[in-house]
Amino acid sequence: MPSFNNGDVEIAYLDQGEGEPIVLVHGFASTKNVNWIYPAWVSELTKAGRRVIALDNRGHGESAKLYDPAAYRIPIMAGDVAALMDHLKIERADIMGYSLGGRMTAWLARYQPQRLRSAIFGGIGIGLIEGGGPGENVADALEAASIDEVTDPVGRTFRAFADQTHSDRLALAACMRGSRGLMTREEAGGIAVPVLIAVGTMDEIAGSAEALGNIIPGSQVLDIPNRDHMRAVGDRVYKSGVLDFLAQRQ
Repeated sequence: MPSFNNGDVEIAYLDQGEGEPIVLVHGFASTKNVNWIYPAWVSELTKAGRRVIALDNRGHGESAKLYDPAAYRIPIMAGDVAALMDHLKIERADIMGYSLGGRMTAWLARYQPQRLRSAIFGGIGIGLIEGGGPGENVADALEAASIDEVTDPVGRTFRAFADQTHSDRLALAACMRGSRGLMTREEAGGIAVPVLIAVGTMDEIAGSAEALGNIIPGSQVLDIPNRDHMRAVGDRVYKSGVLDFLAQRQ
């Protein structure tokens, strides 16, 4: 996979297809492959005539591993996305983020709106503002010597996922601690680009999509039926809803 450097941080990415660009930003402890290639997002979007760019967030996948939580603040991680667009000479794009990637996308939508044609927040609802979901329990689970020592159920889920993907657990723990900054209600209310909020109806991590939709002017809400946080990613309702949303702006 190709890579580039944002400052001294190497970021791996993929760039496939032709047409209007869409940038995909994966969730915590995931990778561009796990979040976007394996669930067939990249193939679906390229078939729909889109140029698809996806990165491994810092601390994840094939990108640089950092161990200072301060290196994972949301504006810094979102800056990697903007830097990748600069590297590829892409002035504006649709951007879709899932979970942590949704937080990064929201920051870009609020503070660099000129770079976005539209924003898709997958797996993140009112938790963008109110928090909740994984936190220090997950960081502790990632740092445990063995999964057998982890008793917290949410921590155990993320630890098992990190083990399955052969991730750098210490880098992920630093990311968890550094990326928990929330957006204020006023900041979210100032997002002016077209927004789609897509959350599984059984997702207890993201928070309510409707509640966030009531704050972001003109946003659309897509309920992904009977899916939790982990299983919503590849759902066909999610994919068809995103394709319909993107088609509205062609």
